[in-house]
Amino acid sequence: MEEMCEVAVARGIPEIGFAEHYDLHPDENQRDWLDLDRWAGELEACRARYAGRLTIRAGIEAGEPHLFADAVRDISTRYPFDYILGSLHWVGRENVFFPGYFVRTQEAAFRMYFEELEQVTRVGEFDILAHFDIPIRAGFQYHGSYDPSNFESLIRPILRNCIERQIAIEINTGSLRRSAAVLNPGPPILHWYAEMGGKHLTLGSDSHHPQHVGAGLDVALAAAKEAGLKHLTRFEGRAGRLMSLDAEPSV
Repeated sequence: MEEMCEVAVARGIPEIGFAEHYDLHPDENQRDWLDLDRWAGELEACRARYAGRLTIRAGIEAGEPHLFADAVRDISTRYPFDYILGSLHWVGRENVFFPGYFVRTQEAAFRMYFEELEQVTRVGEFDILAHFDIPIRAGFQYHGSYDPSNFESLIRPILRNCIERQIAIEINTGSLRRSAAVLNPGPPILHWYAEMGGKHLTLGSDSHHPQHVGAGLDVALAAAKEAGLKHLTRFEGRAGRLMSLDAEPSV
């Protein structure tokens, strides 16, 4: 964390959020990875060390929160998180980052994912939907790029669930650094979200390494503005507050 804070300060980023993975799927090899006490201790130490120079938000990324809603609610009471990300990595017993998921056609792979993602957003229990169409990150090498308009009838119900439950959409820049070279989600989905009345948006550089802190946020901001979105949402104590899209972003 300290290395990432140093990079953020050096790059003039005013606010950073740390969200460790909290994965409970029975096939997940990082299940039970999170040591909450140790993680929180390091985060609080960084807050003290960088006070006045960097705002540090506390988050957690809950995998498959629709399947483990009770566990997500439980951990949310154990530490004063500023936000909870909901993510989907597993569709049934298959992980969307593994090659085996893409033995099927691209249409089938994305259809399965979006159908499950609709269930994730219908249940809720989180504040931000992470990396909306993440199968393209690993799937690009097998099927090439994908056109979201082919899945519009599946995507719009997900966006509607987010709007009705005030779940923010994360624009994740991690796939810009990979062969797919896209935002998750990209411009078409952002346009639909704006058209449907969506307002709550966050930016995430998905930086698992210090050198990636803040990477691609300029691209994400430009895409959001081009889609007609006007605000970012800043979370503190799991309460979201709209701020102008022209203000400084969080990571």
